Amino acid sequence: MSGRTVITERHIQDAVRAGKNVVLAPPNALVTPLATDSARSLGVTIQFGAESSPQTLETETPNGIICIGSDHGGFEMKSDLISFLQEKGRIVLDLGTDSTKSCDYPDFAYAVSRTVAEGKAGIGIMIDGVGVGSSMVCNKVPGIRAACAYNEFAAWNARAHNNANILTLGSRSMGIEVVKRIVTTFLETDFEGGRHAKRVQKITDVESRFSRS
Repeated sequence: MSGRTVITERHIQDAVRAGKNVVLAPPNALVTPLATDSARSLGVTIQFGAESSPQTLETETPNGIICIGSDHGGFEMKSDLISFLQEKGRIVLDLGTDSTKSCDYPDFAYAVSRTVAEGKAGIGIMIDGVGVGSSMVCNKVPGIRAACAYNEFAAWNARAHNNANILTLGSRSMGIEVVKRIVTTFLETDFEGGRHAKRVQKITDVESRFSRS
């Protein structure tokens, strides 16, 4: 065991205290049973492949995590997108659904928006037939700015000007290659701030006026 990193329960707890839910570990790291149980119960992912040591072990911030959900109509597109994102080295949390069996999109849109609102992921993606219904659901959750983007410019604008944190898509209105380009643009665009910051703050102000005390 000499020279091998050992991931303990402390590493998991330290990550949670730091607001992070991914622990990076070297390829040959040993994970204690308590660390495995703690990670499972606290929603922390142990990602192997990082070069680190017990003293320099780092965690990846939730901003690097993408959570994705869909209803039955978006299931196949969701599966394709997960593979596409993972091939690009992205960390993806699949929140369901798990088949093409009929289900209700609000349930999964809420799961995505709650995951982002709670800081467990930096960006969310939700897919239904058109994307509009899911956008409506997501925007009911405080702190969420969901955008139903139908082309790359809309995706760019949603991030650069509106600081959107959830992208909703329609599996029946767009093909997978178009969606891949939209998703790539959304993920690779940063919020510009500046004059747009005060406008996004006004969105938050409106939300606050109707929040329950």
